[in-house]
Amino acid sequence: MLFSSHSRISGRYPEIDLLRGLAIVMMIIYHLLFDLYFFGIYQADVLHGFWRIFGWGCASLFLFIVGLSFSISYARASQRLAGVNLYLKYLKRGLFIISCGLLVTAATWFFLGGEGFVVFGILQCIGVSVIIAPLFYRFGWKNIIIGMVIVYAGWLIAGFYGHVLLLPLGVRPYFFSSIDYVPLLPWFGAVLFGIGTGSLLYPGGIRSYANKVSIHGSFLWICVMGRHSLLVYLLHQPVMLLILMLFFPENIMNSAGVLTWS
Repeated sequence: MLFSSHSRISGRYPEIDLLRGLAIVMMIIYHLLFDLYFFGIYQADVLHGFWRIFGWGCASLFLFIVGLSFSISYARASQRLAGVNLYLKYLKRGLFIISCGLLVTAATWFFLGGEGFVVFGILQCIGVSVIIAPLFYRFGWKNIIIGMVIVYAGWLIAGFYGHVLLLPLGVRPYFFSSIDYVPLLPWFGAVLFGIGTGSLLYPGGIRSYANKVSIHGSFLWICVMGRHSLLVYLLHQPVMLLILMLFFPENIMNSAGVLTWS
């Protein structure tokens, strides 16, 4: 999973830790710029142009790694578990990640005064994806094609408005704003890309393309962040906000309001 460790029979796959760590670094950079913009400290337009694309790329990489790691994990778990027990493993994992996402939702609701708080953010998307991913594992590399269909479907319904209960599917109420909204359509498509790629590069949960992959020592810190990605994700915003409050207390206390996210 993106937010859990996975191991080989005799260790980890360092290249996946590195990818996950890079996604974490990208996320921190983007969220820092978002905070600076939100609080009027620095006018980096994170809602348009390069930085908006950067944010999409960060989320896409996260979700791709979710699928890639799931493909490896599920292949190995299926060797010792089956049926209900196998599914319960990922149901529990998904519910745990969703519960972490709900903590983020509660924290942003309190901090933002009930306006623009996180609604079905990336953690909720990952959690639900983990729960439903076992239904797609059987399709192997064909998940890449299915993922393209999911992305296209998300693009088609992007302009539709509907009941709040449809938010997980990408259909929003007309007056909706959130600082983090990652619906299954189109974002589950990135997870399926990862599952499909995993079936090609790690069939049966075993690396197929090289006997050994080594990471240069100067990049090991990124791998460490990748191994503890959930902890980093949950802590990085409170830490950044604390630092910004120390240096820019007036901006933090007198924030102009909530950015509309779409």
